[in-house]
Amino acid sequence: MASPDGTVLQNVSLLKDENVVWHPHAVTRADREKQHGHRGAVLWFTGLSGSGKSTVAGALEQALHAQGVSTYLLDGDNVRHGLCRDLGFTDDDRRENIRRVGEVAKLMVDAGQVVLTAFISPHRAERDMVRDLLEDGQFIEVFVDTPLAICEARDPKGLYKKARAGELKNFTGIDSEYQPPETPDVHLDGEQLVTHLVPQLLDVMRQRAIIKP
Repeated sequence: MASPDGTVLQNVSLLKDENVVWHPHAVTRADREKQHGHRGAVLWFTGLSGSGKSTVAGALEQALHAQGVSTYLLDGDNVRHGLCRDLGFTDDDRRENIRRVGEVAKLMVDAGQVVLTAFISPHRAERDMVRDLLEDGQFIEVFVDTPLAICEARDPKGLYKKARAGELKNFTGIDSEYQPPETPDVHLDGEQLVTHLVPQLLDVMRQRAIIKP
């Protein structure tokens, strides 16, 4: 890594500790939340490919938008077109993918937004890492629990077929582990209709005072 004058910095931790300072701003998260009329939070959808994460998250965003809630949906595929396009699908790359998304989500929460994320995020440690980035109550883990057989039957992108044929390596649920949440904040039955699932999520958000009753 090079400094502004072109000098190579050998000690990145020294740069972080001594030369990079967090700057507080006059407009706070509370100010932004007051302007929006709701609190900032992250609803973190996790589940197997084909479980319905993106579908449910998208339907929830539409419902929130209709109520005037400021939202943004971070989708796994979309993020890999830009922010994380340099990453593959090894465990280390997946971990870095989630770390970057978590940091972006944290900034959006500071902006007073409700952030919806749709990522397989197969490992508990990475999901817990994002939870630890945020204040208590700002992270809601939503487990879209859909059996592997159902996800594979849906196979909207044809990925399971490729994985079974050996054309796609490190595919979650086939040759890469998925660790389901042990105590998710919201446990959704992925075989139910989206019209049944969205009201459940809205109820949780009201109960947690993220949005108004």
